[in-house]
Amino acid sequence: MLSDECPKRFGRRGRGALLTALAIGFASFYAPPLTAQQEKLQYSIGVLRQLPEPPAWETAFTRPPEDEGIAGARLAIEDNSTTGAFLNQEFSLTEEVIGPDDDPMEAFERLVGADVGYLLLDVPAEQMTAIADAAPEEMLLFNAGAHEDRLRNEDCRLNLFHSAPSHSMLTDALAQYMVTKRWTNWLLIEGTRPGDKLYADALRRSAEKFGIRIVDERVWDFGPDTRRQAQAEVPVFTQGVDYDIAVIADELGEFGDLILYRTWDPRPTAGTQGLSPTAWHPAIEAWGAVQLQNRFIRLADRRMGALDYQFWVAARAIGEAATVVNDDHTAAIRERLMSDDFTMAAFKGVPLSFRHWDRQLRQPIPLAHPASLVSTSPQEGFLHQSTPLDSLGRDAPETGCQHPG
Repeated sequence: MLSDECPKRFGRRGRGALLTALAIGFASFYAPPLTAQQEKLQYSIGVLRQLPEPPAWETAFTRPPEDEGIAGARLAIEDNSTTGAFLNQEFSLTEEVIGPDDDPMEAFERLVGADVGYLLLDVPAEQMTAIADAAPEEMLLFNAGAHEDRLRNEDCRLNLFHSAPSHSMLTDALAQYMVTKRWTNWLLIEGTRPGDKLYADALRRSAEKFGIRIVDERVWDFGPDTRRQAQAEVPVFTQGVDYDIAVIADELGEFGDLILYRTWDPRPTAGTQGLSPTAWHPAIEAWGAVQLQNRFIRLADRRMGALDYQFWVAARAIGEAATVVNDDHTAAIRERLMSDDFTMAAFKGVPLSFRHWDRQLRQPIPLAHPASLVSTSPQEGFLHQSTPLDSLGRDAPETGCQHPG
């Protein structure tokens, strides 16, 4: 297995060259002799993303990039093709980006008609399970956007892998750090939207798992108009309770940023705002990540975000499996992804792999605020009988998935 950490002495440009050389050597090691008559192995990857309804409080400052997520898949196709060129492999990308009111099933049917073998998805959970149920038997699907735990548990599907971390992985990562800081008395503040409640439920589960006490829970139901009176409203809303940290569940960003620096008592904030667990952050530089960040900037003319990374790592998993099996049948790729031997380097310092019981990608979870990386979980000292990565999220004895891999 190749490491994604390059020696510092090579410098930034040298690290990129070294990684390319290693990829070439790795490809050559696995490549069978080519013949002039040998046809290219084809890996057709589709992307289906449904854009969310923009919130009423969205501004030019908060508006996400138009190519969010998709740019990560494009970069992965370039990366796969670099190695694939030495193995007579060809990777292609077919994109479907639809609006909030469009029907994902219609876009899915177009992708089926385009004969894609792999599909990266960022659609609502209900649509994701419907697509998984309707997918051709030979198609492999990757959830690159949805964090709902139920997709890995009672609503899991055999043909659906998850590169996006689950809510419970994110909140477990946060809770571990809170334990190391001894911030174990939480004020939980949640919104009224369904996603807020799911995130809050995950926070409650993580608090119980790691011995954290939620001293009070408060629901923000003032609506977005209160943003103008936040300086007056937030202190009143947060007074009358003794706590170490305010933990926020506000997935759309309606009110979470208003809590920061306005609480009655001077306390830190974390959760969906403040110190936040995420799959990726632009400030990550260790383990060779600078060269990934720079390549993404050259491709997309912006910084890589979490959704970009979740798409990138899903498509790279396909390429990593293809490098070893050198077979373009999806059954062979699936078998490799679920193998005990499958690991991939993904600029997080440790090899990543898929869990057998729910097909969730094991991965460290960065903890960051907008300008800085603060820490990465699992935290030191949180052990597990197989890998510390399985201390994040639902472990095998806890799974509700009835379709283990």
